Amino acid sequence: MSVKHSLLALLERGPAYGYQLRAAFESATGNTWPLNIGQVYTTLNRLERDDLVEALPENESGQRPYRITEPGRRQLAGWFASPVQAADRPRDELTIKLALAVTTPGVDVADVIQRQRSATLRLLQEFTRLKAAEERAELAWRLVLESMIFRAEAEIRWLDHTEAVVARAAREPKVPLPQPGPETDSVGQAFVLASDDTFEEKR
Repeated sequence: MSVKHSLLALLERGPAYGYQLRAAFESATGNTWPLNIGQVYTTLNRLERDDLVEALPENESGQRPYRITEPGRRQLAGWFASPVQAADRPRDELTIKLALAVTTPGVDVADVIQRQRSATLRLLQEFTRLKAAEERAELAWRLVLESMIFRAEAEIRWLDHTEAVVARAAREPKVPLPQPGPETDSVGQAFVLASDDTFEEKR
């Protein structure tokens, strides 16, 4: 998640100070990704340093609003125009966990999958309940909620697929490691290790 670009997008609506920006962000995302107020102000300081926002005079309550600058608008437009790259996304901990589970002795992979499936199903049920209860929710929050529903459904399908693949692999006979044999050099001469641990040439 890009906090920098999120704040720029919120400031495009109009000047705001840190607590307003945090509240607006959490309202738009349904508190899915809560922001620490310290993170908000740290990011605002960096944006001001880079001339992407500018601080305005303090208001009567002693709060200092910020507004987006023209370079900030260009930065924001570029963000919206660019697709999110896979490298920009956080590592998928579940995929890494299962990849390690199938290669770690003593791990019950089926149990790992089942526990994750149960947790994801509970999450999917909660998301579905929220969607039914908030049909009139604002568009931004509905989009976030539906995205989480689709991801949970996809994760369950992937877990079902992974369980089948792991079970099939467990039934397959183990392929023995290749045994060492005579080696052939570039001119077609085979070499074998003699009984006295010296190499003999065999033509």
